[in-house]
Amino acid sequence: MQIPIFTVDAFTKRPFSGNPAAVCLLENDLNEDLHQKIATEMNLSETAFIRKLKPGDDFTRSSCFGLRWFTPANEVPLCGHATLASAAVLFHVQKNTNSVLTFVTLSGELKARQVKDHIVLDLPLYTAYPQELKEVEELIKAAVGDMIVQDVRYSPDTKKLLVRLSDTYERSVLEDLKVSAQRFLSAEKTGKVKGLILTVKGNSCGTGHDFYSRYFAPWYGVLEDPVTGSAHAVLSSYWSEQLGKKEMLAFQCSRRGGELKISVRTDGRVDIAGQTAVVLKGNLTF
Repeated sequence: MQIPIFTVDAFTKRPFSGNPAAVCLLENDLNEDLHQKIATEMNLSETAFIRKLKPGDDFTRSSCFGLRWFTPANEVPLCGHATLASAAVLFHVQKNTNSVLTFVTLSGELKARQVKDHIVLDLPLYTAYPQELKEVEELIKAAVGDMIVQDVRYSPDTKKLLVRLSDTYERSVLEDLKVSAQRFLSAEKTGKVKGLILTVKGNSCGTGHDFYSRYFAPWYGVLEDPVTGSAHAVLSSYWSEQLGKKEMLAFQCSRRGGELKISVRTDGRVDIAGQTAVVLKGNLTF
């Protein structure tokens, strides 16, 4: 069997930065266990599988597809950067003729559209609620040590914990933070937290970024994710409320780094826009 496969760097226009995702185009249904085997083989934070929903569908002309995402360890309910990568393969490689693509996923229908040199994702917006510090103290200590924490929120929909560091810290402090994400697994075993967001307020005067973040998900086999759309579905809600802004520019300051343009809508959704670079085209053969 041969399956077309691509590697796409998402939330960047430069190869070898942003967040890489593998994207598989499935002409036919795949045995269930092969999804995970392929994702484990690719060993990227996410591998996306685009599938046709009905006979006669075409990757160039159809506008609606099924989409699933797998980490090297398991399937996940939402992945922004791999959705961006999937849309890039359809728009830029397959030359899909539609202005809007719809993906049927575990998180409902997600839409992607081209706006100039960006692809805009229509994602759910998730609220993060105040979190009792005592319940997550050990995890926060494992992440940031004795650094000053300004706010702690929890998103029950996504099982993500948002930890805001003091506004006295610059972006460089977040970038320089040495984190042993493996320690998170012993600090949090309840299953309540599946992803940890560290964030700090930006300097949005002029053309600066409104906020910065890093994201860790060792519970899903991803020690640190370079640029994370699903985390920004939580961060967008939080920082929009904190800053009183609907339009924001964010930067995830992992080693690879990536930029996200955010527009919080009034219908409980968020538009997250990013650029992409397709760096690999080939076939899986097995």
